[in-house]
Order: sequence, then C-alpha cells, then structure tokens
Amino acid sequence: MERITGTISRGLRAPIIRQGDNVAEIVVDTVLKAVETDGLHINDKDIVAVTESVVARAQGNYATTDAISKDIKSKFGGGTIGIVFPILSRNRFAVCLRGIAKGTEKIVLMFSYPADEVGNQLIDIDSLDAEGINPWIDILTEKDFREHFGFVKHAFTGVDYIDYYKSLIAECGAQCEIIFSNNPITILSYTKKVLACDIHSRVRTKRILKANGGEKVFGLDDILNSPVDGSGFNENFGLLGSNKATDDTVKLFPRDCQPVVDKIQSMLKEKTGKTVEVMIYGDGAFKDPLGKIWEFADPVLSPAYTSGLEGTPNEIKLKYIADNDFADLRGDELKKAISEFISHKEANLKDSMEAQGTTPRRLTDLIGSLCDLTSGSGDKGTPIVYIQGYFDNYTKSGII
Repeated sequence: MERITGTISRGLRAPIIRQGDNVAEIVVDTVLKAVETDGLHINDKDIVAVTESVVARAQGNYATTDAISKDIKSKFGGGTIGIVFPILSRNRFAVCLRGIAKGTEKIVLMFSYPADEVGNQLIDIDSLDAEGINPWIDILTEKDFREHFGFVKHAFTGVDYIDYYKSLIAECGAQCEIIFSNNPITILSYTKKVLACDIHSRVRTKRILKANGGEKVFGLDDILNSPVDGSGFNENFGLLGSNKATDDTVKLFPRDCQPVVDKIQSMLKEKTGKTVEVMIYGDGAFKDPLGKIWEFADPVLSPAYTSGLEGTPNEIKLKYIADNDFADLRGDELKKAISEFISHKEANLKDSMEAQGTTPRRLTDLIGSLCDLTSGSGDKGTPIVYIQGYFDNYTKSGII
C-alpha cells in the first residue's frame, strides 16, 4: 500500500533529569520504550533530538548571582558599568542582571528601542512615528521616554521592563541610570567600561565599542566563560543561553555536547542496528507574527549534532515544476513525471530555478525549530523529540 504520511515529529516523555544523570542512557531507554509501548519503528536517518536544558541539568551547569558578581568585579574592577542592548526577559536576563548589579556601584542601562534584539517591544513603532522620533539617531533619557510614551507594559508578560530592571539593580545595592539608543557608541559618553548584552550582534557591538574608545569591553559570552569558585561555566558562550533556575541561580548553556550526541548514536546503533542522527537543540529560530518576538535567545540553535545533519536541504519546489514543466499532466501521469524528475535531480540545486522558494537554511536550524515547537516550553514533559521521514521526498514509500 502507498504511504500517505510524510515527516512525523513525536515528543517523547522522559523522566525528570537531575544533576549527575546519564543523559545518553536516558534518551536511549526512552526511545526503546517508545518502540515497546507505542509501536515506534526505528529506521536509518531517523532523528533523535534532545533539548539543551536537560543536558545542562545533568551536567549540573549552574551558577549563582554571587559567582556572576565576582566575575564582573574581576573583569571590570568596580565603578560604573554600561550595560548595552539587554533583552527583555525575566527568564533569560533578570537573574544575570542581579549578579551584574551586585558586582558594581552604578549601572548605566542602555536599551535598544523600539524593541530588543529578539523582538520584545518597549514601544510599538507606530508610536515612534506619532511622536516624530527616529530610533536610529535619537537618544532618549528615561524622562524623555516617559514624557513621550508613559508607562508601557509588555503585551505578553504585562511587565514594564524599564521599571523592573531598574528595581532589580536598586535591590542589589547599585545606582541606575536609564537611556535609550541603538548606537553602541552612545554609552561611551557615560562610561568606558561596557558589557554588551546582545546575543547575535555581540561581535559587532564589541568591535565598535573597542574601536571608539571603550577601555574595558566584554560581552555576556565573556562572563563565566571559566568557573568561579567551582561554579558552572561555558567556555564558548558564558552567560549567553542561560535560563533562570531560582531567583539567585541560572542554568547555563550546556558544554561538551558532542560526546553526548555521538554516544546516543552509537548506543542506538548497537541496540537497533540502525544509524539514527542525533542533535541537541535550544530555541527554534522563528518569529511570532502577532507579538513580533523572534524566538531565538540562545547563542546557537544546536550546540552539537551528528555528521548526517550537516548541510542544507537540496529540494525542488513541487508546485513550480507542476505548474511549469508538467502543466499539461494530471493524475498518475503527473505523479510519475514528478517522481522521475525528483529521482534525477541534480546533487546541488542551489542556483536552479526549480529550487527557488525552498528554504535555504541549515538542516539543524530547520530541524531544531521543528523540535522546539514539538516539545514546547511548558509542562508537556517531552524533552526528547523523535523525527521520522524528514529526509524523505515525494518518491519515498515504505514503513515509517
């Protein structure tokens, strides 16, 4: 019988993972239980994906605000620190801000506007137009902002992040001054010591600051990039990708991830005889059309994956060839023609008209986004995602 289903993404329920647990064994056991209880059939080129959170939890990769504070003091030496381009997040940044504030006497907090790097809005862009403000050249003080826009709460969280961050800093014993600018150089009029808190644009921000007189310039990726008094750390990303664990503790992005995915792959090969691809995933890279949030606060989408997930898709656009090459065909004749076209497609369709409109993104970014949507961020309890048929096309038949 002809196969009807294409790609299938399943969230697999796993035990609550704690520090010291063997993630590879738990993942493999969970997959094998799904074979027994849910009739899962394992094939070559299936994909097992594990959320970064459980890997970091098993590693015990945590740090306190005191550890953050000590690293801040070590790198900046006290005084006034400029914090530029923080994202607006109670989960992602608030605890980090507590630690930073504990490590200095004063913070000049510079928000990008109308939104942060990942799309959280301080104010909508129409309001800027109505007030005649150009966010690319205009610098606002807190007083300026309030006079123009008043007290604005985030559409989803109901939080006024200006007041929220200001109060966190005060609670930790530091002074705070708020400004708004999209030009990194602005902060250098207030202090030459700057912490760049943007994620994907951090390299550019740090380069501009250093080139224009910044004396001590670091990014969140430079804070806790080595352990402080036995704390967790991430040598590549520091505090980037961290999440709130408690009011005074963050869970950092996991480290040493490649051995984890390689181990899962080898264990599944040993137990099933199949070569399953494996990846660790964080935030998916997609944008909410209503809230405008670009859901990508992790420094990378996938910190580790097996070699079969390298590259980008090499696919043709079915509707294009159906409407152009085979516009006069219908039914089985059309299906046969398209199947033969796919079977003989070029190994690299990058510049081909038949491929225009397909998604030219890395496989790990596409698959990671699918996984993030499948597992969710709430109480589903499915930190493992099992994907089948992702590398199949219109011509593929057989069991999935």
